[in-house]
Amino acid sequence: MPAQEPLSSALLPYLLRAKDLIDRSYADPLDLATLAAEAGCSRFHFLRSFQAAFGETPGRYLTQRRIERARDLLRATNLTVAEICHLVGYSSIGSFSSRFSDVMGVSPTRYREQIVREGGPPPIPGCYLFMCARRTGTSGTQVRNPGDVPTGNASIASDHSSPPEGKP
Repeated sequence: MPAQEPLSSALLPYLLRAKDLIDRSYADPLDLATLAAEAGCSRFHFLRSFQAAFGETPGRYLTQRRIERARDLLRATNLTVAEICHLVGYSSIGSFSSRFSDVMGVSPTRYREQIVREGGPPPIPGCYLFMCARRTGTSGTQVRNPGDVPTGNASIASDHSSPPEGKP
């Protein structure tokens, strides 16, 4: 087995940029090529360097962030497991439940039941959460939720229209 190459201190800020991308965009589809591009190196060099710097692979780190967020949502909201699954970046409920169970030792439903049994806080209604939530995409642009009022050039809608000044 070849000796592990030492991590270059010059690469660390770029690895942190990729790690920040995972933290910021955990719900978006992220692949190794995207993360490596963020760090400015090849996929394989990125994978080895990320693991050397942070002690886990980028995939495992992404899974941890997604499960961490799912735990928060299961604890604090009344969203269904399926809704939470999609909010944290999984497209399959089976994959989400399996990963959650691997990490937490119980299924998402059982985890929520334990929180309720222990007297956790009352859940936030999902409709309120969707109404108030703001997300940004991987490019940093804000993703609008249904019902959002557009910003910039905002005008107030009216049932009647007035003719322009000076014209009848």
